[in-house]
Amino acid sequence: MRLAVALAGVAFAVVLMFMQLGFQDALYRSALTIPLRLEADIVLVSPRYSYIASTGRVPRRRLYQALAVPGVRAVSPFYAENVEWKNPRTGLTRAMFAIGLDPVRRGMDFPDLESHWNEIRYPDVVFYDVRSRPEFGPVPAMMAAGEDVVTEVNRHHVTVKGLFQLGNSFGIDGTIVTSDLTFFRLFPGWPAGVLSLGLIQIEPGADVEAVRDALAATLAPDVQVLTRQQLFDRELGFWAATTPIGYVFTFGVVMGLIVGSIVVYQILFADISDHLPEYATLKAVGYTNRYLAAVVLSEALLLSVLGFLPGGAVCLWLYGLTSQATGLPMILTPGLAAMVLLLTAGMCMVSGLIALRKLRSADPAEVF
Repeated sequence: MRLAVALAGVAFAVVLMFMQLGFQDALYRSALTIPLRLEADIVLVSPRYSYIASTGRVPRRRLYQALAVPGVRAVSPFYAENVEWKNPRTGLTRAMFAIGLDPVRRGMDFPDLESHWNEIRYPDVVFYDVRSRPEFGPVPAMMAAGEDVVTEVNRHHVTVKGLFQLGNSFGIDGTIVTSDLTFFRLFPGWPAGVLSLGLIQIEPGADVEAVRDALAATLAPDVQVLTRQQLFDRELGFWAATTPIGYVFTFGVVMGLIVGSIVVYQILFADISDHLPEYATLKAVGYTNRYLAAVVLSEALLLSVLGFLPGGAVCLWLYGLTSQATGLPMILTPGLAAMVLLLTAGMCMVSGLIALRKLRSADPAEVF
């Protein structure tokens, strides 16, 4: 019974840590969903850039000025803003993320749309992310049934002509992609001379850092020049440091460690107390405290491994359930499993070390 209680306590701590770390990992993975698709070695961003759904504005002329810098091969505009999408079935509206691209230069990688890019050249045509939340409507099912999907975006009639797979994030529940022409129709007040991002591709063999430095020295300070990796770091830094979400998930992991440590400590302390005569006998016949400590720590390590197995199995199921319900990329990777196993082992070993105080204070003469 004591073993079952101990394993249940360790497994609970494992589940808590797995879920918190899984959510944190999903946060970082989903934050890079769109940046990873950008076909750019260098990106021009506004000094007010927060994250991909809040980019600020970049003067369009900076993008063309970049073409004069040695090492720059091509440039592409990128437009992004939230829109009001009307569910084609219910008529209810919901905020959605819209991306506007030049159909010729594109700027993003969408393998699912290779045969549909010509269609986006026509006005009022959009492509729909099949991983968007179901609240936006059964668009994929309607298209699979051969229906024409016509709806409203920002009170403007559009037609869905293609589907792609992208995914959601903590700040984006659904995404549509359209041409820059249609994007301007959705936002009649959008200034023609500004972009959300400026995408820059460099010549093959050119040094990214050197070209970035040259661009930073050439362009006005109303834009910031970032390499692809710097954009990724800035995106992750926003969620990890600027918002409370990263702190909340880290705090959840710490709470899991504390709860598990308390449970394991109580189990080991009770076990030592119940077997104190046996331990005293071993001390009386010459066994050292180091040997007895190894016995207790071995028990703690065994508890960590045995408790990790059912906890990991439960989390594997929970990850799939959560991913299906939220659309977030909850993935139980070997690296994540190894991290939780090490945290669990460390938690149990620390609890064992604390419980050893009872054993070290045991005097064989007093016990007998």
